[in-house]
Amino acid sequence: MVRFEENNIQAVGSTYSLVKCNHEPVVRVVKDKAIMEDDEPTYAKMLDSDFHDGTIEADVLSRLLPDAPDHARGFIGIAFRIAADDSAFEAFYIRPTNGRAKVQLRRNRATQYFSYPHFKYMHSRESHPGEYEAYADMELDKWIHLKITVQGEKAQLYLHHQKQPVLIVNDLKHGDSRGQIALWVDIGTEGFFKNVKITSLSSL
Repeated sequence: MVRFEENNIQAVGSTYSLVKCNHEPVVRVVKDKAIMEDDEPTYAKMLDSDFHDGTIEADVLSRLLPDAPDHARGFIGIAFRIAADDSAFEAFYIRPTNGRAKVQLRRNRATQYFSYPHFKYMHSRESHPGEYEAYADMELDKWIHLKITVQGEKAQLYLHHQKQPVLIVNDLKHGDSRGQIALWVDIGTEGFFKNVKITSLSSL
């Protein structure tokens, strides 16, 4: 498990704090309100991470902030292979409010892959509708286990310790790259992270 301390984590487009949630030590991350665009570098970055291929796991929980806008969905996830200057990265995230929405289209958009800066959610919806989003059951204010597997230009997102992925990406937009890992949130989210585990392919 990754041990979080002040000297190994950096806030980028966000604020973070080491707090307790239900008596457990966790990392709390909130997006900087000055950043209005979606799918941006708004995360707590693990400075000592250097990730190429392997798995990333974390338990995440999101709540809506009191001033969250109507389009907030509890956005929370993991960014990986982050460039040193935060100019490029890959990411998976979830929208917990969509998991049990009464509208099927919103359910279909419960999980999301995006690639910064040129392949955000709106780009994938325009060019490849439905290919980089998928349904999964989830709720706000509940711990959700995420697992991301990465190898070369392919990545898969798993939820709830299930054996099958909920979302498959066969063409990561930055190709076979490497970089740091971060705990990512977007607008209106109070995000909590715990039990972060990183396993490189060489040690699997």
